[in-house]
Amino acid sequence: MLKYIFFDLDGTMLPMDQNYFIKVYFTELSERFCPVLKLESEQLVKAVWKSTSSMIKNDGSKLNRTAFWETFAKIYGKDILKYIKDFDDFYVNEFNECKKAVKYNANMPEIIKTLKNKGYKLIAATNPLFPEIATKNRIGWAGVDFNDFELISTYENFSTCKPNPKYYFEILEKIKAEPEECLMVGNDVDEDVLSSEKAGIDSYLVTDCIINRSESDFSNYKHGSLRDFLVYSRTLTDVK
Repeated sequence: MLKYIFFDLDGTMLPMDQNYFIKVYFTELSERFCPVLKLESEQLVKAVWKSTSSMIKNDGSKLNRTAFWETFAKIYGKDILKYIKDFDDFYVNEFNECKKAVKYNANMPEIIKTLKNKGYKLIAATNPLFPEIATKNRIGWAGVDFNDFELISTYENFSTCKPNPKYYFEILEKIKAEPEECLMVGNDVDEDVLSSEKAGIDSYLVTDCIINRSESDFSNYKHGSLRDFLVYSRTLTDVK
């Protein structure tokens, strides 16, 4: 019986122009840290992408946070680690400028309300590449209370990433659930649909901001707009 609903964040709960979001993000990051670290913006961006790649390739042997900062320190030396608190502060403050790259969809708060009233436990299954504070901020931009989620995946508490199916097994282990008790809702065909399927988890593809890098045929999977998913959520049986 279905008991848990997993939600991707960027492009699913939170409609966005991904390219614009990345542009604003790196602009703000560069303005904050290039003068302090005496780096060119291009250098900083490359270092962040390389460190992010280390998280995506993480095999579960260490936390994503550790994978990121180990790589960052290899690039700039261990002295860079003294700025971790400054980076955390960035996500509390300047990072919120990225909100202008996202949109609010009134269906999302209604979906959360509907599912909670039916007794479902909700998981924020966003790719754990960001710190907790950044992830909670983005959930708030979607008009949703982060306290509505039983688990939020961040770089502090996960050691795998999408599209690795191990990411979904990591969630299952943390919430003590079986795959057939879960539904993954996301906008990325590879990361949210095909990857979760490898973990035995059913899915619903949200098509408002669909990402389909592999141009896969998703016609046999449940799919529709966020509004369509709201309608679908209302048909789900209450959890006993």
